[in-house]
Formats: sequence, structure tokens, C-alpha cells
Amino acid sequence: MNRRRTALVGALALTAGLALAGCSSESEPELKVVDAYLPQPVSDMAAGFLVVQNSGGTGDRLTSVTSPLSDDVSIHEVKDQKMRKVSSFEVPANGELVLERGGNHIMFMKLKQKPEQGEKVSVELHFEKADSITVDLPVKETTHNPKKQ
Repeated sequence: MNRRRTALVGALALTAGLALAGCSSESEPELKVVDAYLPQPVSDMAAGFLVVQNSGGTGDRLTSVTSPLSDDVSIHEVKDQKMRKVSSFEVPANGELVLERGGNHIMFMKLKQKPEQGEKVSVELHFEKADSITVDLPVKETTHNPKKQ
């Protein structure tokens, strides 16, 4: 009888452990970045655009962006045609955060140099839960807008 109880306890512990392991992997944000670009700047400011896709079962937040292009990089939202700096953006579970022309975006102030079309600008996206993601933004023509193509 004691051997059966030990086997049952072991089986239950293994089942619970597997269930918890399954839950923990599903509850993590799984982020990837697509459709990234930076229109060639015409002044000492620039804006960056991209989509953060989250295929994980838990949401996350984009909390900041850093780049060698500028020491002053921030994230901005656009509401009622007014732009304002925000502290974070939600990246919903099984959803996406879209940063696009005319909407939410990354803002680079006081550029250290003006990148030219065909170059790439490196940025590091920092999140509340997930590890940081480094992305190269291809520099496109100043008027580039994928929605209007």
C-alpha cells in the first residue's frame, strides 16, 4: 500500500509540474518586430515606425527606446491630432502594437547625424517583461508611407 501511495504522489507531482511548466511558457510575452523603417530626416529630428507582434498569452509594455542616433529618444502617442510623449505603450497578448505615420511613433530629437536613404539605424526596444529587442530601421525616402502604396 505504501508503494502505491508513493507512486501516486510522484505521478501527481509530475503532472502538476508539467501543468505549471505549460502554463508558464504560455503566459510569457513572445515578441517580434516587423515592418520597421525610418523616413530620411530633413532636420535634426526623426520619427521611427514599426510593429511589435506578441504571439504570447500575456501582454507586455514598451517602456523606452534607445539608439546611437540620439541621446533623446522617446515614444509618442497621437490623439486628436496632438502629439505627446508617453511613458509606455501596451503590447497586448496575442496582438500587436502598431507605430505608424500619423499615429503613435518613436521620436528622435537632436540627431547626432542625419542618416541617408539606404542606411540603417539601430534601436533597442525595452519592455516591462520581455528582454530588450535590437532592431535595424532601414532609412527610406522622406515621404515613405507603406499604407499609401
